[in-house]
Amino acid sequence: MNSSLHVTASALSIALLALPACAGEMPVRPQNSYANGAASGAAAQQDSLGGPGYADIADLVLSAPVIADATVRSTAKIKPAEAPNLAPGLVRLYVEVDVTALIRGADGLPPRIGYLLDVTPDSAGRVPKFKKARVLLFARPVAGAGNQVQLVAPDAQIDWTPSADTRARKIAKDALASDAPPVITGIGNAFHVAGALPGEGETQIFLTTADQRPVSLSVLRRPGEQPRWAVALSEIVDESAAPPAPETLLWYRMACALPPMLPERSTGSLEAADAAIAREDYAFVIAALGPCGRARKI
Repeated sequence: MNSSLHVTASALSIALLALPACAGEMPVRPQNSYANGAASGAAAQQDSLGGPGYADIADLVLSAPVIADATVRSTAKIKPAEAPNLAPGLVRLYVEVDVTALIRGADGLPPRIGYLLDVTPDSAGRVPKFKKARVLLFARPVAGAGNQVQLVAPDAQIDWTPSADTRARKIAKDALASDAPPVITGIGNAFHVAGALPGEGETQIFLTTADQRPVSLSVLRRPGEQPRWAVALSEIVDESAAPPAPETLLWYRMACALPPMLPERSTGSLEAADAAIAREDYAFVIAALGPCGRARKI
């Protein structure tokens, strides 16, 4: 190994020991890496500003105790015999970066850190060149090694762009807010109450959450008007309830977690006509939310 790469044997040993836990928890997804030069099946689904979309950034932010804006100082290839769990066709690198800014994580993170990264060579067998590249890292600390981190996913090193940086910072801040929306795990019961006039009525659909906090959807129908819907994060649906704004944490929680159709069990207590309207109203909500836009495979 070239000594000019500044990779010490002890640092590399710690990084190699850290890898199996990562490999055992997450499938290798080289085809969906956003790193410089790596193969990217998701490239066509990146946003108009040239970076990963909101959902992809949110997936990484919400799983990463350490988020850093950094510049690659050096990379070193690791011999296949010393790279456990390396998927066929990939090359494992030991990467050292200089941390420019810490978006999330302990203040004790040193200014230079190292980690392992699996990359896809090009058709000529050349690996991507990352030296001096500015990147965003989504990682976790390595126990007992303050200058080592472990990427939370194989594609958790992404190119730094203004949009990716802004999104990562905003999502990290919103996730820590006291009023952050809960993780949505599914759909509970749905109800529909017809109004006094034909075509008038209200549907309410309760969502299930990881921490048992209440979340419900309501859809109001009035004759001659477009249906109106809102989401409530409390037991009471009041006039302040509204649909979530796009590219917010609440929108992400819903758009990326809700199933495309209302489950049959959710309308089990309803008359057939009311159940049909509840399903129609749920489909209206899903269409209004729009697609999650996730390009990564998780």
